Amino acid sequence: MTTTHMLKTPGAELAYDVHGPVPTVDGRPPLLMIGQPMTADGFAALAARLPDRTVVTYDPRGLGRSSRSDDRHDHDPEVQAGDVHAVIQALETGPVELFGSSGGAVVALALVAAYPDDVTTLVAHEPPLLAVLPDARAAERARTGVSDAYDKSGWGAGMAAFITMTSWQGEFTDAYFAQPDPDPAAFGLPTQDDGSRGDPLLSDRSWAVSGYRLDAGALAAASTRIVIAVGEESEGVFTWRTSVAAAALLGQRPVVFPSHHGGFTGPESGYPGKPDAFALRLREVLDDVSAPAAN
Repeated sequence: MTTTHMLKTPGAELAYDVHGPVPTVDGRPPLLMIGQPMTADGFAALAARLPDRTVVTYDPRGLGRSSRSDDRHDHDPEVQAGDVHAVIQALETGPVELFGSSGGAVVALALVAAYPDDVTTLVAHEPPLLAVLPDARAAERARTGVSDAYDKSGWGAGMAAFITMTSWQGEFTDAYFAQPDPDPAAFGLPTQDDGSRGDPLLSDRSWAVSGYRLDAGALAAASTRIVIAVGEESEGVFTWRTSVAAAALLGQRPVVFPSHHGGFTGPESGYPGKPDAFALRLREVLDDVSAPAAN
C-alpha cells in the first residue's frame, strides 16, 4: 500500500510517498529515505526489499514532483532540512529512522543538527563534504572543473568530468589537473550539446550541499545515533574519503556497506549496485541499536 501526499512548506510544495501503514504495524518508526539530487524513485529497489517496514520517500524542492516558489535555484541543505522536518511532522509518528544517500546524507546531517529530536538512527551513506578533506581547496577546484566543463560543452562533457572527479583515487594532486579534458564518448555519453544548463548535479546549484560544514558539536549533543556509511567499492575515491573524514570528526569509523555510491539501486539506475545485500546490511545496522557507530 502506497499513498502519495503533497505538503506545502515555506517556498515549496513537496511530494512524498508512504509505503506501508501509518502508524506502523510493528511499532517501529517509519524509515525515511532521502537523496539529493536524487528523487523518491531512486529508492524503489531498496524500499521493495524492506517489505515489512513502512518506508517514506520524497522529492526535494524543485525536483521531480516537488515545486518551489522561493525564487531560488540553489539546493541548500539547511533549507532542505526544514522541508524534511516538515515531512516528519506531517507523518505524526514521532521521530523516524533515516537513510540518507549522497547529498541526502548531507541534508540528513543538517536535519539532525537543527532538529535533533526528529531522528532516532541516521545512516548517512557517502556524504560528499568537501570541507572535511585535507585537500579541500583542491577538491573545490576539481568541482569547479566539472561545472566549467558543463557550462562550456553541455551535459555529456559535464558528466564525463564528474565521473573523472568522483573516480579519482586519493587526493586531487597536480596529476589530476594535468589530465586532458575527458571525452564523453569514452564513457558512452552524448557529445552533442543540447543547450540546457540546469542540471542540479553538474551545475553550481548543489555547491551548497558539497560545501556544507558539519556542526560536529550539535551532532555530538544530539540523542540521534549517527552512522556514517561507505560502499566497499568506493575505497579511495572522493566520497570514501569524505565519509572517513566526517566519521573521524564524530569520533567513529565508517560502517562498510556492499557495492558502490549507489549500491542500493537496481538495473533501472543504469549503474546497478547490490540492492539485496545492501538492504540486508541496512537492516542489520538499523536493528543493532546497541552497537557503536563503527565498523
